Amino acid sequence: MAKATEANGTGAKPLRARIRELYEGSSQRAHRFRYGLFAFDLLTVLFVVITSFLPRTDLVERIDVVIGVLMAFDIAARFFIAGNPIKELKHPSTWADLIALASFLAPITGEGFAFLRILRTLRLLHTLQFLRRLRADSSFFRQNEEVIIAVTHLFVFIFIMTGIVYETQFRSNPQIRNYVDALYFTITSLTTTGYGDVTLPGTFGRIISVCIMIAGVTLFLRLAQVLFRPHKVRFPCPDCGLQRHDTDAVHCKACGKMLCIPDDGV
Repeated sequence: MAKATEANGTGAKPLRARIRELYEGSSQRAHRFRYGLFAFDLLTVLFVVITSFLPRTDLVERIDVVIGVLMAFDIAARFFIAGNPIKELKHPSTWADLIALASFLAPITGEGFAFLRILRTLRLLHTLQFLRRLRADSSFFRQNEEVIIAVTHLFVFIFIMTGIVYETQFRSNPQIRNYVDALYFTITSLTTTGYGDVTLPGTFGRIISVCIMIAGVTLFLRLAQVLFRPHKVRFPCPDCGLQRHDTDAVHCKACGKMLCIPDDGV
């Protein structure tokens, strides 16, 4: 019995190590795997956005289940390689994944909450290894990293709030009949335009409106700040750690250390 247990444990370790290498490693195979996850996330978000404007059919339900099964494998793999599964449960992105998984595998919970699936793209963009790889592979990403991340934040917020508005209002609010109405309300609230033709009645509706205005304006101002701020490159100073420098900087402005900032020239 002891030998069997030992054999099982020995077999589990290589499997765990291989999966961890895919999710956290620096090999070419690991990079390709994470790019594949990112592509899967983007395709799933596109599917959710498009089907939210279409009637539910058997084909859409089947695709929902397939996506949910793939998500379940991904979540199970991350729990499998986690040193402390309880700690993994404390991450907000894990709960967002679990809620999105429930919405895909059990459509009766409401397809509106499937918009939480877009949070996986945000989580992947914040993964250190994935960010490093994007910086190494794409000069466009290196030059526009903060703009891309700020746009992603705003995009995620808009579609999450659109899903929440639709899911909480379409049964009781005749002004919210589909996702277009919910998206329209979210955009007009975020920009504080407030035409008044679509409103959310009641205390809960006002709370949602306030959250959209406060958080949305903050994200929008952050994007504007990034767009209009003088362009700098991200290159940590080896002495003081200052992250951002002028594109033609020779010395660090904070400590005077000579820098060797790589560029895309020959």
